[in-house]
Amino acid sequence: MLKKLRQRLRDIRPTAWALGQWLLLAGLTGAACGLAGAAFTWCVAQATALRGAHPWLLLCMPLAGLAIVFSYRAAGMENDSGTNQIIASVRGGKRPPVRLAPLIFLGSALTHLTGGSAGREGAALQIGGSISAGIGRLLRLGERSVNTIIQCGMAGLFSALFGTPLTAAVFTLEVVNVGQLRYAALFPCLLSALTADAIPRALGLPAERYHLSGLPELGPASLLRCGALAILAALVSIAFCVLMHQAGHLYKKYIPNQYLRALAGAALVIALTVLEGSGDYNGAGGHIIELAVEGEVHVPWAFLLKMLFTALTLGAGFRGGEIVPTLFIGSTFGCAAAPLLGLDPAFGAAVSMTALFCGVVNCPMASIFLAVELFGGEGLLFFALACALSFLVSGRYSLYSSQRNVYSKVEARLDDQDQKGA
Repeated sequence: MLKKLRQRLRDIRPTAWALGQWLLLAGLTGAACGLAGAAFTWCVAQATALRGAHPWLLLCMPLAGLAIVFSYRAAGMENDSGTNQIIASVRGGKRPPVRLAPLIFLGSALTHLTGGSAGREGAALQIGGSISAGIGRLLRLGERSVNTIIQCGMAGLFSALFGTPLTAAVFTLEVVNVGQLRYAALFPCLLSALTADAIPRALGLPAERYHLSGLPELGPASLLRCGALAILAALVSIAFCVLMHQAGHLYKKYIPNQYLRALAGAALVIALTVLEGSGDYNGAGGHIIELAVEGEVHVPWAFLLKMLFTALTLGAGFRGGEIVPTLFIGSTFGCAAAPLLGLDPAFGAAVSMTALFCGVVNCPMASIFLAVELFGGEGLLFFALACALSFLVSGRYSLYSSQRNVYSKVEARLDDQDQKGA
């Protein structure tokens, strides 16, 4: 009996060691990211409010662009690829330096202050990844542990900003390799996300939550309409991915100088803002998302304008994220398209928002969890269907070129030789 007991204790020793290690490391990472996330949320909110009170700050966008380019060049990071670098670093190789955190923090704040169209969550992934990589280097962790702790940092900052810990944890697992999850990192990422989420909430910063209205009765007709909307959202997600990548390529092709590129991008955004007149497409546009999920959209083509503003801003070298603009595009598109399919515009905005998010990031499970955390569990089957269809129809398009497709969405295996040998 004692011999069996000793053997069982020896068997559980590795699990106990891993549990203790990640309770410490993921908790530490989550706390650091929670504090950074709270500061970043407050800073972006203040920048947005200041721009709203002083619209003339839009004219300072060229100066902000020059400052962002200069800061990155001075830090030796003029070739930084943003979120793509963080995603690639999870698989090993070059780790994000700690100095990336203040750079993206400052750059995103300046972008929001002066009216560039960008979000926060993409910046959060970079801040969290760089902070956690610094913790990994400080503690001299092994390569596999550093990979995991970078994911913990990504999940922590995402959760701190959005208030969606489950989505944040699963997103960081799905976004690296499409079709493959490393479940060993699930507990550390979730613990980091929960820890990070608790800090901004304790400081009085609210989580993102929306009221779901217009939910149809579950049945074949409503599911077909929801599926049709999801397919349309997936096509819009493809267009957005192509536009984002092409904008960056065209800027670099025709304006090789980074300073001139930032000036050109700022001039285009200012000109479009003056022509459009409302200012709804500057900054993240959270207030427009709220209107859309309530069933209101100012113009049916609002999603196209947001796509254009975002591509011109981020393609020119301004800093920020793509996720909130994605939610803006999805919600406004769904609000405008849903009535054409016989769906309530508010419900259509919610479905399209999550479906388009899934289409651009290729993370179906995280997208379903996002719907639950933002809108509640009602309508779960509609959201699940929409995300599944969007994931399939969007193909290999993605906002993140560093994503690796391990499995095809339409075939058993991408590697033909593996298929032949099976």
